[in-house]
Amino acid sequence: MTTYDPPRPWIASYAEGVPEDLEPVTGSLIDIVEASARDYPDAPALQFFGRTTSYREMQQQIERVASALRDRGVGPGDPVAIVLPNCPQHIVAFYAVLRVGGIVVEHNPLYTPRELRKQFEDHGAKHVIAWSKVVPTIQDFPDDLRVRELVSVNITKAMPLGTRLALKLPIAKAREAREALHEPVRGVTPWEELLRAEPLPATAPRPATDDVAIIQYTSGTTGTPKGAVLTHRNLLSNAAQARAWVPSIKRGHGCVVYAVLPMFHAYGLTLCLTFAMSMGARLVLFPRFDPDMVLEVTKRHPATFLPLVPPIAARLLQAAKEKGVSLAGTEIAISGAMALPHELVVPFEEASGGYLVEGYGLSECSPVLMANPVAPNRVPGTVGLPLPGTECRVVDPDDPTRDVAPGERGELVVRGPQVFQAYYGKPEETESVFADGWFRTGDIVTIDDAGFVRIVDRIKELIITGGFNVAPTEVEAVLRQHPDVEDAAVVGLPSEKSGEEVVAAVVCSADVDDVDVEAVREFARRILTPYKVPRRIFVVDELPKSLIGKVLRRQVRESLLQLNSGG
Repeated sequence: MTTYDPPRPWIASYAEGVPEDLEPVTGSLIDIVEASARDYPDAPALQFFGRTTSYREMQQQIERVASALRDRGVGPGDPVAIVLPNCPQHIVAFYAVLRVGGIVVEHNPLYTPRELRKQFEDHGAKHVIAWSKVVPTIQDFPDDLRVRELVSVNITKAMPLGTRLALKLPIAKAREAREALHEPVRGVTPWEELLRAEPLPATAPRPATDDVAIIQYTSGTTGTPKGAVLTHRNLLSNAAQARAWVPSIKRGHGCVVYAVLPMFHAYGLTLCLTFAMSMGARLVLFPRFDPDMVLEVTKRHPATFLPLVPPIAARLLQAAKEKGVSLAGTEIAISGAMALPHELVVPFEEASGGYLVEGYGLSECSPVLMANPVAPNRVPGTVGLPLPGTECRVVDPDDPTRDVAPGERGELVVRGPQVFQAYYGKPEETESVFADGWFRTGDIVTIDDAGFVRIVDRIKELIITGGFNVAPTEVEAVLRQHPDVEDAAVVGLPSEKSGEEVVAAVVCSADVDDVDVEAVREFARRILTPYKVPRRIFVVDELPKSLIGKVLRRQVRESLLQLNSGG
């Protein structure tokens, strides 16, 4: 492995108070929660529909659930699947699994049965903590995926009594809301049973810094969904890097973090969960983004730190204008997952009086690698500077051991304490994304003299829509299952609302004259999560292919862009 230490021009551009490097982390993720519970026992840790949970109460719940999990056979190295939206039970479950040395495997609760099964086939977890609405899906898994313990969580029980009573009113709107949040199930363990266990003894074994903490599923740089193995060191380091990046936010001084991003996503997990807990912050949980709900909270508890994606920032800004609610007091908003338009930054910062800056990361990197400084020298249109302790180089994509000349385009490779070590059970895929100890991001970038990184292209052909990764190969495989579709190519086209939108080009089967594109979309909806379903489908005579028969998606994309513009 190379010991080459590249220059770090970005250090000079760091905001005042941001260190060049950080001391190596020690302990585990359990320590950050216990420290906040010790230092701020009566401070609100969680807020959900107005109901708050103190750090002391949260820590007690973690200890009880951890004890119950241990009694049910969960031990060091055992994967435990969590299939929950943002809710207090999610945070407690996350840290309880880690407390007994287990490995958290996060899942999107809105995934289709097929998508959930695919991930369960990979990790093989036998213990599951799931939203009550998802429990029937898991109960229907085939025998070879049968889980040993299935815990059902009714998230409405974490709401204030008044809200819960309102959901029981015999009116259509209340009934719809209740059904959307909870579905009664039988033959499973209720979450409340875990909370009745005796607390875990303080002497119980604890996880070590280099133990695996989570398996985070990602589409990766090759488009094939796989689990990135992240250790306590990886996640602790990234939380520490986030704290160092915002020195103006002091631990335990009334910090308020909004969890509008899903915590099953690496972005939401680190910035809304581990970072917030390490700050002794009030974490305001939203099971889904609703601008009206966010604005109601803003009136009393403006966000000190607000992780988001551009569509959320735009909708929040628009709703604030329409309802006459001030965003003043929102100190720092950080945007990721897609390009942040400058025309959104200016009005948002005017409305909030704070900063809206862009960052960059990947699930394999816990996930944050870079961010613009929270200072006047931020550079719109860039993803900012590498975080303290993060190194990066720009290399020849065809020879990742060779650096390109300063200022030239090349593939971004990185290393740092937040970078993962492997994909779960996939040594070949792991080897393919590392070059001499550097992680290959698959993104083509330039770095200017001040160290600011600008993404100009992607080697990988993932589509990023609304902050979520969509692998074209997965969508194409579904479309080809339709009897009227002979072949398909899926690409991303620019979208003002979501960064990119999923678009498909399909070729008719030989025995049909035309394809009913709406019927094909409906077919896809039964198999795929909504954000993966093509927004538009174009029927073409043939798809451009290489000499070995591989569809040339770049050419497909160029053709659809031209067709879309009327060219």
